[in-house]
Amino acid sequence: MQKILAGDVGGTKTVLAIFSQDSGELIEHRKQTFPSGQHTEFVDLVEEFLQGEEGVSTAVFGIAGPINDQKCITTNLPWMIDASALREQLGIENVYLLNDLESAAYGVLQLDAFFELNPNSTSKQGHKAVIAAGTGLGEAILFFDGAQYHAMPTEGGHTEFAPQNALEDSLLVFLRERFNGHVSLERILSGDGFGHLYDFLKSIDFAPFNEQLEFDMQSQDRNAVISEAGMMGQDVLCQEVVRLFCRIYGVEAGSFALKTLPAGGIYIAGGIAPKIRSALQNGEFMQGFLDKGRMTHAIENIPVRIVDNPEAPLLGAAYYAFQKVLAN
Repeated sequence: MQKILAGDVGGTKTVLAIFSQDSGELIEHRKQTFPSGQHTEFVDLVEEFLQGEEGVSTAVFGIAGPINDQKCITTNLPWMIDASALREQLGIENVYLLNDLESAAYGVLQLDAFFELNPNSTSKQGHKAVIAAGTGLGEAILFFDGAQYHAMPTEGGHTEFAPQNALEDSLLVFLRERFNGHVSLERILSGDGFGHLYDFLKSIDFAPFNEQLEFDMQSQDRNAVISEAGMMGQDVLCQEVVRLFCRIYGVEAGSFALKTLPAGGIYIAGGIAPKIRSALQNGEFMQGFLDKGRMTHAIENIPVRIVDNPEAPLLGAAYYAFQKVLAN
C-alpha cells in the first residue's frame, strides 16, 4: 500500500492527513489539525504529526502563499518552506508544494455536492475557476485541455479593490488611509475584512453602535462577533457589514469570471462562505456578480457554486500526489 502525506497549510490552521488509494478512491487513514501560529518552523509541525508513521513515499502541501522554485514564504505566517529541504529533513522521497488555491482547485474535482447560487446556470464542459475567502483571499483557474484539468494558481486576491458606488468610494478612501495607499481585495474579502468594514461604517455614523457587542469584541474573535451578529440580525451595523461583504464578494467573483470565462462554473470555496451561506443566497452576491454592464450576458449562465466541504484543499493535495506524482 502506497501512503502519502497531504497538507492544507493556512494562516490560521494546518491540517495534515495520511492517505492511500484503492481503485482510484482516496482513503483517509489519519488526520490532525494544528494551530499554525504555535510553531516557529513548518518542519517541526510535520515531524510531530509523523511520529511513528512509516512508509510515506510522497508529501504534497497546499500552502497559503506564492510558490517559486518549490519554495514559499507564507503570506500570513513567518515561515519559509523549501521542498528540497523538507525531503532531507523528513526522509520522504517526493515532496511538492502547491499554492493553497491550486490545491483547493484540484480538490473541487473530487467533490460532487455543491450549493448553486445562480438560478440561471447552464452546466457545460470547459474551464472552471475557484475563489476562496478565508484568512486571506485566493483565486485559481482550472484549465481544461479537452481531456483533463490543470490547476493554475494566481495571486488575484491581492489586486486592487475597485468601488462601484458612492458608499464604496468612501470605503476605499477609509481603507487607503488605514493601509497607507494600496488597498487589495483581501483587505475586505477575508476574516479581517469584517472588522475593517465595521470600522468604516462606524466612522461614517451609518447606525448607532451596540455597546454590548463592542464589549464582546474585546474578549472574543472580533470578526466572528461582527459576522455572527450580522447573520442573526442582531445589529444594524453588523447587518450592513455582511451585506457589503456579500456584494463586494459577488462583484469580484463576477470580475474573475469575466477574466477566465469558466463555462464549467466558478466555485466559492474557503472557510467563510459556508458560515454566511444564507446571506450569499439572498441575492446580494449574485447582483454584484452580474453587475457587469454590457458584458453581463457573457457570464449570466455560468454556474456559481458554494463549496461546503472544508477539506477541498486537503483532498486536492492528495489527488495531486496520486495522479500527478505517483502516476508518472
